[in-house]
Parts: sequence; structure tokens; C-alpha cells
Amino acid sequence: MDVAHPMDPDGTAVQADAAALRERAAACPVVLPGGVPGMIVSRHRELRDFLTDPRVAKNARHFAALQQGRVPAQWQLSAFALVTGMTTADGDDHRRLRGLAAEAFTPRRVAALRPWIERLAGELVAELPGRTDPDGIVDLRASFAYPLPMGVISELLGVDPAHRDRLHDLTHLLVSTSSPAADAMAAQREIHAVLADVVADRRTHPGDDLTSALIAARDRERDDGTERLSDEEVTGTLLLMIVAGHETTLNLITNAVRALSAHPAQLDLVLSGEASWDAVVEETLRWDGPVANFPFRYPTTDLEVDGTLVPRGTPVLAGYAGAGRDPRAYGPDADRFDITRPPGTRHLAFGHGAHYCLGAPLARLEATVALRTLYGAHPRLAPAVPDAELPRLPGFIGNSVAQLPVGLGG
Repeated sequence: MDVAHPMDPDGTAVQADAAALRERAAACPVVLPGGVPGMIVSRHRELRDFLTDPRVAKNARHFAALQQGRVPAQWQLSAFALVTGMTTADGDDHRRLRGLAAEAFTPRRVAALRPWIERLAGELVAELPGRTDPDGIVDLRASFAYPLPMGVISELLGVDPAHRDRLHDLTHLLVSTSSPAADAMAAQREIHAVLADVVADRRTHPGDDLTSALIAARDRERDDGTERLSDEEVTGTLLLMIVAGHETTLNLITNAVRALSAHPAQLDLVLSGEASWDAVVEETLRWDGPVANFPFRYPTTDLEVDGTLVPRGTPVLAGYAGAGRDPRAYGPDADRFDITRPPGTRHLAFGHGAHYCLGAPLARLEATVALRTLYGAHPRLAPAVPDAELPRLPGFIGNSVAQLPVGLGG
């Protein structure tokens, strides 16, 4: 087997690393934090097929090194491997959990959120001038791209505003592969404690939200007397929704603004009505998606990916950043941001197959509304710092920058 590539825990060159791994082979050996051996699949066709292969599982009982005691007890990525919920469930368990959570993301319910999202986006944009520093600069990530999706997912889940900032900080520690293992584990414990408080509050004061619905499902028994949902599955589902429901959309909005700032001719096309905000969102998802590499899937038998052996029980990263710019799928200009790109190969930014992101329609709606509202008020918005100088979001899972200082352009 080839020499394994150490995954950079700081994520300092996500796209460059993704391209190097993709061009090396469809599946490459990597070293995960803590010295844990793994692999990554980052070519578009091979990743798409891998995500739907029935010989590939999500539950960590198939994680060979973990079952053999070869994973550190304190491990940065344990939350991704060991959380109880949809992302680590297979078969009937996955269908059961996904079916319950899907109630919050029906097309009707998502469409009904549009007026509320538009109102929240308008309020946040109106507040931006008052948040600028003496030089007229505001951190768009902190003041707009973050509170919009966090407000939306919190409303869906019934999370009290008092918990939101803390949940965001804990989420940051969970997804940052550069966090010390002890800090990541402590964040995991605390976020479960916060979510337990949310569940207790919703149990006492149920409402029209997903948490209340999950509690009701938890309290109902099946016909055979077994539980429909365990306490661990309730909190695990909420954890997934909090992380995926705001962190990815936050990165998506941030990355779209960065892309448009770096490609003013593309922005002109949208502002003139020659291209749509939907096209901006889709091209951003392909070209600079919010998730670079997502943990984990485990082959349940030895299998080959384009001639490369992926041994049974190997933790495999889904290399979305590499797949998004794969020239085999998108042609020789795959590295170019182009919102007029003809329809063709569908990107994998939201996954593929049974574990395709439930919240994808909501994320698309939020990002489209956010960009239209933001540029409708501030069409001359411009970055205050060159993109290359912006601090990267630490880690190789999330893909964005930690800050986005901009001038509003008058």
C-alpha cells in the first residue's frame, strides 16, 4: 500500500490537499489524528458509488481499530464515530431514525419557513451598519452568516436563545480536528448536557418543534412494547441537527460571499438578473462546499475502489472537497468558479444515497435568501482583507474561514 498521507489537523490547505489526494488515486491511505490509520475516497464517480455501496456501513461496530482497542480513549473524532443517531445507523435503525427526523424537513414545512427566514435575514442585514468598527468593517461571518442558520435551526428544534451561542462554541470544538482530544471529549460531554436541558424544557413545555416531536416518539411504545426511540437517540439526533443545521449553512453563506468577492464578473451576472442566486449556491456547493471531508464509513468486507484495496473495517473519509473539483466529472475547468456552468454532473456536497442530507432543501433556501437579502442591501460589499490572509477554520472537516471582515460599500 502507498505511504499514508497525514491529514492536516489544522486544515491549512484544504483544497490543495484534496487535489493532491484526488490525483494520487481514487482511494488513498491517510493517517487520522491520534495516529489512527484510515482512507479517503475523493474522486467524484468513485465516491458516489462508495456512498451507495451496500458493503459499506456507518455504525462503528464495523470500525476494526476501535473494536480492537487501537484508537486512543481520548480521540478528537470520537463524536463522529460514536454518537448515537442517524449518522451512525444502518438499515432498519437508520430508516426509523431518519423517518422521525424527516417530519421537520418536509417540503411543506420548509416552504412555510420562507417568510420567517426572509424576515430574520432582513433584520440581520439592517443591523450590519450598526455593527461596523470605526473603520466601517464588520465580520460578516459572526454578524450575519452565523445568526441566520442558528436562529432557524433553533426555532425548528425549540432551543432557547440562551443556549445558542454556547452550542455554537461547543460545535466548533467538536468539528475542529485541531482541538486537543481532551477538549473535544469535554465539549462532547457538555453539548449532551446542554441538549439534555433542552429536552427537559421541551418535555415540560412541549411545542410545535422537532424536539417535542422526538420526545413524543420516545414516550410512545411500539405495538410489541419496545421503545421507538431511546434517550441516547433523542440527544444524538438533536446533536446532528444542531451541527449540520447551522455549521454547514454558515460555511456555505461565508464561502459564497468569498467566491463572489473574488469573481466580481460573476456577481455582476446575478445583480443584473442574468444568473440566479440558486446558481451561486449550487456552484459554491460544488467548488468550495461547506464540508471538506466527512467521517466515517466502514467497509464490511475487503473491497476495491478503482483497483485500490480498502480493507474491511477501515474508517473512510468522504472527500467532498476533492470530488467537487474532479476534472473527470466537471471537465478541465473544474477548478474555475462559474455560476453559468451548464447542468451536468450533480455535486456531492450534501452526500448521496440513503444518508443524503435531510436538511439540504432548508440549507439551499437559507443560503439563497441570505445572499439575495445581503446583496440587495449592499451590492458593493467588499472584503476588507485579501482572502489568502483570512484565518482558516481549523480542521479538515469543515471548510471555510474563521472570520470574514467586509466593508458594506456605503
